Amino acid sequence: MAKGRNDAMVLAGDIGGTKTNLGLFQRGGRRPAAAIMESFPSREAPGLEKIVEQFLEKHPASLVSASFGIAGPVIHGRCKTTNLPWEVSEAGLKKRFKWPRVRLINDLVATAHAVPLLQGKELYRLNRERDRGGENIVLIAPGTGLGMALLVFHEGRYISVPSEGGHIGFSPTKEEEVSLWRYLRERFGRVSVERVLSGPGLTNIYRWLRDFRRYQEPAWLKEMFETRDPARVITEHALNGKDLLCGEALEVFVAILGAAAGNLALTCMATGGVYLGGGIPPKIISFLEKPKFMEAFTEKGRFSEFMRKIPVRVILNDRAALLGAATSAFEMI
Repeated sequence: MAKGRNDAMVLAGDIGGTKTNLGLFQRGGRRPAAAIMESFPSREAPGLEKIVEQFLEKHPASLVSASFGIAGPVIHGRCKTTNLPWEVSEAGLKKRFKWPRVRLINDLVATAHAVPLLQGKELYRLNRERDRGGENIVLIAPGTGLGMALLVFHEGRYISVPSEGGHIGFSPTKEEEVSLWRYLRERFGRVSVERVLSGPGLTNIYRWLRDFRRYQEPAWLKEMFETRDPARVITEHALNGKDLLCGEALEVFVAILGAAAGNLALTCMATGGVYLGGGIPPKIISFLEKPKFMEAFTEKGRFSEFMRKIPVRVILNDRAALLGAATSAFEMI
């Protein structure tokens, strides 16, 4: 039996370098409503198709469309993922699963689709500036990598514009950041902003400080780095105050994030707001609330006063990209 418009079921996906979230959604009142959601470790699968197979074996459904936000540039319906050895295409998914409609979008575009739908406890305000509807919005999201996107208001609705701004060059704003740039230049050649503003980027900052200060790393911390994700270890011990260098590394990270978010806001005239997404910002709100973030965000010379009037929010809903992908899937119907 064919499903009615209100009963239509879509598959949404958020494919990241660390994990892949999949969900079945139905139409809701103001936004798509999740029926089932599940997470899978991305690196344990040879490709997206295998994860989708596992999901649909457990949760069989008749789908009217599918949309996937994926970490990487999507060109003509095809993506070679940035932090995974995968190649994914709309045509390949459509052929494999016999879906009538399939769409691949950048993962930050997926999150951007969700931004106008977020409310209340799904957002954390870093300043008191009021939200402004109908004006440009930008999104910057440090996690496994660094993503960016733009929302432009056109003819009564927001349109999500993709970006690979995480791969622009890192631009130091202080003398100590010049030292960081030189350190990373020796290791990587070209230094993108993602080399600094991401999980691996936080680890790079810590190692620079450790080597620059000739810091004698405690044995217990060194052991943790060998057995756990270093970025998580640094964040944990920055937040609990157990290691001063971890705290300093996170402070440098936050200042650079503020400057980069401010640059993006200026570039795109984002008077409607700057939203911090990705896996890292919700975990470090206590550091984002410190003066360094907003000082770096607003420190734009003659435009400093202009910057102070831009609302800045942290996205707390860790399934925002999935919600955005579901929104995209319903748009195709």
